[in-house]
Amino acid sequence: MPTSSSLSGQLVTIFGGSGYIGNYVAQSLLERGARLRLASRNPRAGFALKPLANLGQLQFMPCDITRESHVEAALDGASHVVNLVGAFDGDLGALMGEAPGMIGRIAAANGAKALVHMSAIGADAGSSAAYARSKALGEQRVLDAFPAATVLRPSIVFGKDDNFLNLFGGMIEMLPVLPVFGPQVKLQLVFADDVAEAVRVALEHPESHGGHIYELGGPEQLTMMEIHERIAAAQGRKRRFIAMPDGLSATFAALPGTPMSRDQWTLLKAGNVVSGEHRTLADLGIEPRPLGLFLDKWMLRYRKHGRFGAANERAKAR
Repeated sequence: MPTSSSLSGQLVTIFGGSGYIGNYVAQSLLERGARLRLASRNPRAGFALKPLANLGQLQFMPCDITRESHVEAALDGASHVVNLVGAFDGDLGALMGEAPGMIGRIAAANGAKALVHMSAIGADAGSSAAYARSKALGEQRVLDAFPAATVLRPSIVFGKDDNFLNLFGGMIEMLPVLPVFGPQVKLQLVFADDVAEAVRVALEHPESHGGHIYELGGPEQLTMMEIHERIAAAQGRKRRFIAMPDGLSATFAALPGTPMSRDQWTLLKAGNVVSGEHRTLADLGIEPRPLGLFLDKWMLRYRKHGRFGAANERAKAR
């Protein structure tokens, strides 16, 4: 992979850089020779990146993005900025709504060359879900403060270590019968490496991509039922899936201690696909990779006897 890049030697601050998507973004930028400052609540979560960096190429900084002094310190000397912070609990309006505006304002005052803000498909100021409203507010605030910012709206981001495929993978491994919430809801899962590449391209070419919103989706739209069926097939397991009525799913999501919150159910029910109203990965020169390229390999750990029983179990499942 070519490493020549305009980011080589540049200091890039990544807010939320020690998180799931941050790990992929950091790897992509390290390969281009960028110097990274990972600013997050839990910097230690990103320490696994250390072996991938050269001496002086990677810095970790504790940061609360709702505190201006923390943001100022994190952006000191940075030429490029990435905000990946997202959450489903806490003060979402402050964390994902107002904080991006503060990041944009300070980055602009410091003369940053480019800013990439990670939002989400479904960002909507009129949504009943606080998550979607906060994401929409964050887009507005960051573009008001830094008009040349690039806003990326990914669908659900899948990867080997995600909390989506692995959640269902573990349930399908253990249970012979499983309920499926929103069985006909369509999702356009996007590969984590493709999202990281979108960040990299936007940082390298703000003159082309700044000031625009990009919706990032994979090459296919799958229903929740199809995703469950594919995971089971990749594990070589025969499973019975029961389509759950929306009313029952909503009641389940409202209960305390369940793996799905009311906001997450609201977002799931709305679907998660590219709308066609904004630019996409194709406009960034990226061809998205499908789930099928990876699923069989990633589900090895959930198969009976692992890779040693893979051939037999898959044959039985057919």
